[in-house]
Amino acid sequence: MSPCKAACAGCPSLPSSGGLPAPPRKGSWRGGSRLQRWQLEWPCRDDGGSSGLTATGGYPSLREGDLAHGRVSFSTALRHRLKLEGSKCKGQLLIFGATNWDLIGRKEVPKQQAAYRNLGQNLWGPHRYGCLSGVRVRTVVSGSCAAHSLLITTEGKLWSWGRNEKGQLGHGDTKRVEAPRLIEGLSHEVIVSAACGRNHTLALTETGSVFAFGENKMGQLGLGNQTDAVPSPAQIMYNGQPITKMACGAEFSMITDCKGNLYSFGCPEYGQLGHNSDGKFIARAQRIEYDCELVPRRVAIFIEKTKDGQILPVPNVVVRDVACGANHTLVLDSQKRVFSWGFGGYGRLGHAEQKDEMVPRLVKLFDFPGRGASQIYAGYTCSFAVSEVGGLFFWGATNTSRESTMYPKAVQDLCGWRIRSLACGKSSIIVAADESTISWGPSPTFGELGYGDHKPKSSTAAQEVKTLDGIFSEQVAMGYSHSLVIARDEAETEKEKLRKLPEYNPRTL
Repeated sequence: MSPCKAACAGCPSLPSSGGLPAPPRKGSWRGGSRLQRWQLEWPCRDDGGSSGLTATGGYPSLREGDLAHGRVSFSTALRHRLKLEGSKCKGQLLIFGATNWDLIGRKEVPKQQAAYRNLGQNLWGPHRYGCLSGVRVRTVVSGSCAAHSLLITTEGKLWSWGRNEKGQLGHGDTKRVEAPRLIEGLSHEVIVSAACGRNHTLALTETGSVFAFGENKMGQLGLGNQTDAVPSPAQIMYNGQPITKMACGAEFSMITDCKGNLYSFGCPEYGQLGHNSDGKFIARAQRIEYDCELVPRRVAIFIEKTKDGQILPVPNVVVRDVACGANHTLVLDSQKRVFSWGFGGYGRLGHAEQKDEMVPRLVKLFDFPGRGASQIYAGYTCSFAVSEVGGLFFWGATNTSRESTMYPKAVQDLCGWRIRSLACGKSSIIVAADESTISWGPSPTFGELGYGDHKPKSSTAAQEVKTLDGIFSEQVAMGYSHSLVIARDEAETEKEKLRKLPEYNPRTL
């Protein structure tokens, strides 16, 4: 059951006939505290119609006349207030891989960032951040396109660090940040999850609201405009049901509401938004431009293709999870089915062909009883799913100079392992499974596999990260070429193991 099911499952709709009362003035119901904010407005139903009065901030829908007849009070609303829960993990943050944030994914540091050219290093084994002593972490976030990272503390505070040329760290400026720092603009919110694109960030609050910051040239922040940089958190333009899941691709974003509806915004170049278009139009002088989605737009149709080429709509898709690669998207629905769409290169969509898909298309392998999926993950040019019986499946490519995997195949190296968390970088993978941390990836690597100094720098086969022996990884995350781990620190033996790891104290200007 989703964390907000109780709040949303029985949301009543108003009758279509008989007329509706005029919506109350915005701000006409206000309590004295932030929690008692009570602003009413017309929401959007799935079909675009109005579905009655809904309180913003995640309160349940109200029946016509409830307020007028005194059937709803502030205390009732607060008792039923939607409250999403974050991860139950608790531990210390570890980092390894490339930390020269402005050089990651580039041959040269841009001129305006030249002062940072020699800051940062490749960490070949796990390190603790010295500045985070005493900070307990429950979630770490980065992305296969990202040179910036986020952490969420056990209190629900969001910290960020790394590349910041477009304000993707949310600190109100574009200055690079070497070590995790609290985002002051969200300090009054309880953050439950977050997502990183190439140069943008989304953050989800416990009440189902989404804040965005960073690059917005393609509308990937969902603010209704296109701007180069938004350095401070701004709430996205959306007034539907509370949001429960999010994901970011390179220049696009996905959100899912508590009813299982999927919305997308940003760059449509390869069809990854799922609206049956790649958004291309030809501007003057034959220059290709894109008709970007500047606010969240609902993904309306899901399809399957039969062996004889027929295209059939798939009804009753209730989205439970979403994951984005650089230019493709995966969703997992309530029936454990997987859909994929967007850029088809290297087989990352799993349809046994390299054609781009403009709308969500069913991945056939997981559409059989007992063969459904329980988790999905997207890498830069690849995809993963964990089956409901625990097997890990892979499709796409990590090494683009080798043959691609055109449809989901079991990862034999991890057969029998119980996978808890998985993350992908540009071409590397890290997995938390049972009592071990496992990684692999082709050359070149920058330490993100964590094997340690004077050890092999790359591996085509999954290998245990021996530098983390005896350390339990609660969760893993990976950026373009760096890895992050939440290490459990409950037992004294675990704390002692962590104390023996080297400390990373980055140089600053």
